[in-house]
Amino acid sequence: MQHRFATDIFSPYLTKIYTLLIPKSTRTRYAAAKKEPLTTCKFSCLLTIMKKEFKKTEKAAESDKLKSGQIIDIAVSALDEEGYGVGDYEGMPVLATGVLPGEEARVKVTFTGRRVSFAETVKILRHTPSRLKTPPCDKAAICDGCPLIQMKYPAQLAWKTELVERKIRRYRSLSKAEIHHTIPSPKPLHYRNSAKLVVAGKFAAPLIGIYRRNSHEVIDIGNCPLHHPLINKVVQAVKEGIKKGKVPIYSARTGNGILRYLVVRISEMENRAMVILVTAQRSYNEIHHLAKHLQSVVPEASIIAQNVNGSAGNAILGEKDYFITKERAFMDSVGPIRFSISPRSFFQVNGGGAQIIYEKVREWGELTGREAVIDLYCGIGGISLYLATGAKDVLGIEAVTAAVTDAENNARINGIRNCRFEAGDAAELLSRIQEKQDKFDLIVLNPPRKGCDERVLASVASLAPARVIYVSCSPQTLARDLDILSGHGYRTLEIQPVDMFPQTPHVENVALLVKD
Repeated sequence: MQHRFATDIFSPYLTKIYTLLIPKSTRTRYAAAKKEPLTTCKFSCLLTIMKKEFKKTEKAAESDKLKSGQIIDIAVSALDEEGYGVGDYEGMPVLATGVLPGEEARVKVTFTGRRVSFAETVKILRHTPSRLKTPPCDKAAICDGCPLIQMKYPAQLAWKTELVERKIRRYRSLSKAEIHHTIPSPKPLHYRNSAKLVVAGKFAAPLIGIYRRNSHEVIDIGNCPLHHPLINKVVQAVKEGIKKGKVPIYSARTGNGILRYLVVRISEMENRAMVILVTAQRSYNEIHHLAKHLQSVVPEASIIAQNVNGSAGNAILGEKDYFITKERAFMDSVGPIRFSISPRSFFQVNGGGAQIIYEKVREWGELTGREAVIDLYCGIGGISLYLATGAKDVLGIEAVTAAVTDAENNARINGIRNCRFEAGDAAELLSRIQEKQDKFDLIVLNPPRKGCDERVLASVASLAPARVIYVSCSPQTLARDLDILSGHGYRTLEIQPVDMFPQTPHVENVALLVKD
């Protein structure tokens, strides 16, 4: 009944479409097959033929689709937020590693999706002036660790400033905020003081590196230009020790083997290395012999531990550490503040970049020694302790209890008594502070990449500090949260991008807000 009603309503239109699109010979054959008069099978005939034509079109589109392994040429118009060169091939967006805006490249397709495909650069057909003639690493086309390493450093800084501007200017409330040029890292290379690396292959030819994107293939990074030289020295020594001791390497496919990951942390202040050998199960002989070899080649490796991780997932560290050496922690510093670093302590991977951020927060805080300060998402107390020397008192709030324990220990190490820390949910703790009607002059926000919960932002505004300083590793969530704070009566005056991670697309930002 419904079918007949639709046919009657649209009959004049169907007749026109039917006669225009379908040849009379086809109509006649269809009517004969259905054993119906030619004039009464218009609707079903049209639907059937349209379905057939759609399937033909779909099949043709499938045959035209890019295939993994296919070699194509693309022109790159921009870099996306992850550092991929953005190109186009017959209407399909293609994201390629190792290529810069303004370049044309021959690329090999590595992954195809419905809306976007990924590729690796095979050959640059036309170069941009922003490209380095001799990049410090030859793996940029396949390694995701440093996708901008083939770009001249001033061009990287300019690109990061533009990225921040694009994200911020999407919001009308932020149109008048001043965005400064990105401050360069003190070290564009060899700035990373920690590395978490995958161990793969066979003991006769071990690979130590990172996963290639969209695969479990390990890229052997060897002498990485981002790592502190001591990390590279440790990696080479561990490779030699694996070969010498015939240490079985773990295979995710079979579940056999021992050594899974290598974690290295460096104290620049003490020029020492902490090495964590992550194994699939507890193993004494192989790992102790490997540790002995490592210390004989790299005496700076004064802290060595075995961590057991038997889980099937991608988590690197398991729950239990077994120290092979007597020492379990070392000291490092950001500016005048010293920190105790253990295997699980959070610490900024670029100490020089962290100092720039801490100094900017202190400058914009305009502390006179009379202010009460809250440091939200304080971690091990970096910003809290940095501000404590200029404030009356500082309260650090952090969700991770172990980090709060580290922060309290770091306060004792530095002899700082006007800084206290609380563990718990930020929104709940701020709500309790509101109930007490405590007054704060400055609140610092330093959330993870996902940004702040709206309840946290509302609570911050309810406390009505004269200034809010927001430190962020994501321009996108920073812009979103600044816009939300504008709705609570806070105006963003300035934003300072800082290059904490040279050769990568990541950029830190410090934003200053004042209460209108």
